[in-house]
Amino acid sequence: MRRLRVLSRADWSARAEEHRTRVEPWTRARVRRREVGEKHPVWDFLFEYYNLSPGGLERWHPGLDHALADAPEYARLASYTRLEDRTVAADPSRLSARLPRLAWTRDLLSRTAGRPGRWGCFGLHEWAMVYRQPEQRRHTVPLRLGSAGTDAVVESHRLTCTHTDAFRFYTDEARPLNEPSPTRENQLELEQPGCLHANMDLYRIAFRMLPFVDSETVAEAFELAAEIREVDMRASPYDLRPHGFDPIAVETTEGKAEYVRRQRDFAARAEPLRARLLHVAGELIHRAEESAA
Repeated sequence: MRRLRVLSRADWSARAEEHRTRVEPWTRARVRRREVGEKHPVWDFLFEYYNLSPGGLERWHPGLDHALADAPEYARLASYTRLEDRTVAADPSRLSARLPRLAWTRDLLSRTAGRPGRWGCFGLHEWAMVYRQPEQRRHTVPLRLGSAGTDAVVESHRLTCTHTDAFRFYTDEARPLNEPSPTRENQLELEQPGCLHANMDLYRIAFRMLPFVDSETVAEAFELAAEIREVDMRASPYDLRPHGFDPIAVETTEGKAEYVRRQRDFAARAEPLRARLLHVAGELIHRAEESAA
């Protein structure tokens, strides 16, 4: 039996409030938009593509090896259990059902970390998503260069996206222009740390480990994803200036240089987070196997 660190209600509620305060600027804005039926072309992605609700992001978890005293609200959560000393803690026996996903996640994190970053995509995946089909745009935002100008940018560049979930939104006309052809089946062979979306996806990897990973790690991954999302959309073909976002004009030499600079910075910042999540995934696999023994 592992020894748990017991947090008093005063201790854990203070940490829970600190976490909630950290993420509330994002969660409250999302809730307000939904209440009035507003859409945001940049920030809604963080709650729709990454489908952790505002309430789920606000809820704090201590992770494994911590027990909470006087915490009936946690006792009602599915992955928590009551202990003999009347504390509650995340239940390691629940990990066995997650073993296949955890093993795949550990493999993905390890392989991605072991590859060099690739810097030649220039964020053209968003451009390929509207190529020759402007009427099927994913956002009700005008194209900065118009339809013909957007198509011309795609046709004058090599498309080299390595991210499965970006590539699957390409138009039918754009898909044959991309080399390679990312799929779920070859994701482990293609994912690489220079990809903005691969680094945003660390947020999804983190929250899918809840409640067995601490919420500080999830919040850090969320904040990085938000910064990356802003750059991703500033480099897109959409004119987001009315929303307060100046473009990164990747069709120009200067815009490409700025994009690569941001890309390298995000990759460097994602590296320790990816390593931490890789360690957590390995520990959770070990604990799942330990609980099953």
